[in-house]
Amino acid sequence: MADVGIDISHQESKMLERYLHDQFDVVVTVCDDANEACPVFPNARNRRHWSFPDPSKTTGTEEQQLAFYRSVQDAIKDRIETELLGESS
Repeated sequence: MADVGIDISHQESKMLERYLHDQFDVVVTVCDDANEACPVFPNARNRRHWSFPDPSKTTGTEEQQLAFYRSVQDAIKDRIETELLGESS
């Protein structure tokens, strides 16, 4: 993420249960495993699933793996820009 200017060095995983009672305009899952395992968000006005390949399952050289991670990252960014940010314009 640093290569696109986003610092995630202080981020950590959080349990989904802590968010189940929060209000959300949109909840988006981005991989098929998450879509299947993700609980229903009763307070979400809109839930979407965008199917992207899981980059953690890629194989090959380190360079090939990094390229695959970046391609998925770019695809998610494009989808956010067209489907979420484009809606608010």
